[in-house]
Formats: sequence, structure tokens, C-alpha cells
Amino acid sequence: MTQPELAIVIVTYQSADVIDACLAAAEPTGAEIVVIDNASTDGTQSRVAKRAAASSRIRLIANPENRGFAAAVNQGVHASTAPFVLMLNPDAILCGRVDSMIQACSEPGAGAVGGKLIDAGGVPQRGFNVRRFPTPEALIFENLFINRLWPGNPVNWRFRCFDIDLNRAAEIDQPAGAFMMFPRHVWGQMQGLDEGFFPLWFEDVDFCKRIRSAGLRVLYRPDSIARHRGGHSLNSIGLGTKTEYWYVSLLRYSIKHFSLGGRVLTCLSVIGGLAPRLFVGAAHPSSPPPGNRFRDLSRVYGRVVSLAFGSIWKSKVAFGEVLFLSPAMRKNSVSNDAK
Repeated sequence: MTQPELAIVIVTYQSADVIDACLAAAEPTGAEIVVIDNASTDGTQSRVAKRAAASSRIRLIANPENRGFAAAVNQGVHASTAPFVLMLNPDAILCGRVDSMIQACSEPGAGAVGGKLIDAGGVPQRGFNVRRFPTPEALIFENLFINRLWPGNPVNWRFRCFDIDLNRAAEIDQPAGAFMMFPRHVWGQMQGLDEGFFPLWFEDVDFCKRIRSAGLRVLYRPDSIARHRGGHSLNSIGLGTKTEYWYVSLLRYSIKHFSLGGRVLTCLSVIGGLAPRLFVGAAHPSSPPPGNRFRDLSRVYGRVVSLAFGSIWKSKVAFGEVLFLSPAMRKNSVSNDAK
């Protein structure tokens, strides 16, 4: 068998309802396909195993626990050999080949390439597909609900790249991690994705930020297209857990990449925005039963506030000591997700 030039790494978690379509569209590319499952309990593993038994190009790695997205991607890259690697979400369906992405990845100085993401109706996922790197201002606007109340504000408009024509190739800051390719040697140079972003969010942003900081280019090629549903695995995660994951990763990113002033303002905006989120979340239908909602969410938000205060003066060198989910918190979070 000819050695493929592309490896497709797919990380699954409770993905039984989408993985078959994803694999069916990925197989015709001729790529080696590595699926890393993070301890799904919905039959995802058996579906992938069935396809792997019928195809020599598909391999399943079944983790006994949820290792997080970044760690699972790194597993998949380690387990593959092709010179180019495509991160593909299980709810993304390739609409043909990805030759333009491979070609762009082969260009001198290329560090990563994103393709076009469309929804079920064929409409480009503007605001998600391509973004600029988050600034303190962008995260402050997000934390304080300004983007919800005034979505057309100039900070949000710039951050979500509403000024970019998604039908034209471009050099960008960050494509969505749901459909992003990179050369294997660049992944090695970056020492992989940062597994401290657990279990998800901001690991792809951080990866692209480090690529750009190394003087490499991040490109966008609209000729390679995937149909993307989005957020499928988040439906199995409770609102409180989801909120904690988001803020922990946001704070970690802030410490790694913002100046002291930007970090202080971002952390204060997290603290200031939590009070209204607590009351809104308590009324959310995905929260625990009414009698427990406010109490449970208060505990989650209390932990986030503690992390935010601790993050204000935390040095970039030592950020890993405070900004992560402790083993006990990880165990509890994974257990809660499986319920």
C-alpha cells in the first residue's frame, strides 16, 4: 500500500450519531484515519471499531478516560505517520478532497491551513470559520455580554472576521480547529497542542498563536470544504461544567499571551460577568433541578472567581501551577459529563 501523505485525526466524545457520516466522507481521501475516543458511553467506539474492521486505513484508539481534546489530538499525531495532519471534528463531513489545503501546507513558511466550513444549508459559518486572535478587549466584550447586546460592535466585528471574504484565499490568524491542517514537523516544532487546556477550548487558538509567534504563516483555502454541524458533544455536558471548562481555558490563554494589564482587565471582566451569568444559568433548562440550580452553579462560579483572582498576578512562567483542573476536579468533571 502506498504511504499516504495525509493523516486525519478525529477526536470523539459521545459522537455515535455523527461519526459514521464523518468517516464515510473521509475514507475516499485515501488518508490514514486515526480516531481517538475519549471514553464515550453512547456506542461511538463500537461504530468506529466496525468501520476499522472493514478498512485498513481506519484505526481506533479507545481511551479509558476523557483525556481532553488536545491530549487526544497529540495521541493521534503520534499514532500516524503521514507528513500532513488534518484535525477534523466528528460532526464535520468533508465535501470532496482537501488538495488545496495540502498544497498550502507544502508552501515555504506555512504553519497551518484552514478550509471553509458550511452549515447544513451550504452557508459559510461566518464568525466561527476564521477569527483573529482574541485580545483582552475581545474577551472583555464577551465576558460582559456586550457582544450579545451589541453583536455588530467593532471589537466583535474584527475578532470574528466579518470583514473577510470567505470565498477568497487569505493569510489569517486562526482557522477553526474543527477543520485545520498542519505539517507534522510544525506540530513537532510547537511540541504539540498544549494539553493544559483541559478538556477543551482555546487549545487550537493557542496552537495557532504559537505558530504565528514562530514566524510561520496560517492560511485559509476556501476550495477545501466541510459541512459542519457544531457543538454536538457539548449537549452531553451540563451547563455548570461547560461554564467552568470555558473560563479555565480562557484564563489559561490570557496568562500565556496577554500582558499584565490585559490579564488584569480580562480577569476582572470574568469576575464582573459571572453574577448575571449565575442568575441566567439558574433558569437555564439544561441546569440541574430547580432546587439545586442556584446552589450548584454558585459553587462552579465560586471556583471560577477564585481562579480569576489567582490569575491576576500569576506569572507566565508559573501559570501551570494554578490554571488547570486539578486531578480531583478532572475526575468529578468527567464523571458528571457521563451522567
